[in-house]
Amino acid sequence: MTWKKLRSRIVYDNPWITVYEDHVVNPSGGENQYGHVHFKNKAVAIVPLDDEGNTWLVGQDRYTLGAYSWEVPMGGAASDEEPLDAAKRELKEETGLSAAKWTHIMHLHTSNSITDEEGFVFLAENLSEGEPEFEETEKLEIRKLPLDDALEMVDSGQITDAISVAAILKIAGKQGSNR
Repeated sequence: MTWKKLRSRIVYDNPWITVYEDHVVNPSGGENQYGHVHFKNKAVAIVPLDDEGNTWLVGQDRYTLGAYSWEVPMGGAASDEEPLDAAKRELKEETGLSAAKWTHIMHLHTSNSITDEEGFVFLAENLSEGEPEFEETEKLEIRKLPLDDALEMVDSGQITDAISVAAILKIAGKQGSNR
């Protein structure tokens, strides 16, 4: 047996998310409530990597965590926007970087027990530097560092964002980390 939705109601809605409360029959046949979040945008993340093995992270205060967070550059793509186009825009906005070579390296679901959010991760190479173009809500710190240092930040718990962790581990594995 699979999940069966009996009824659903919107608990909250804004331009980015809709929160639903569903009455469902679970795979064991029991009835219960299930809350979930529908994301109206797709997440896009970028691991910029230069010829010397350096990458860029962005740091910012995250309201939802009440804490500072180091992450790979990332943002949102509207449902009708190609993830690669959004990734190019976000990399430029958050770091000032542009890339001549782009590789899609990962598709993931960020927390599939409570949300349908999709994430797309890209490797950006052959980089050119420029000036960042932060959005009004962004006050970012930009850090250029060796990929191995970013991997150490994952290992030590300094990077906890799920997409960033997955992206860094994926690229480090492909690059054959020096650690």
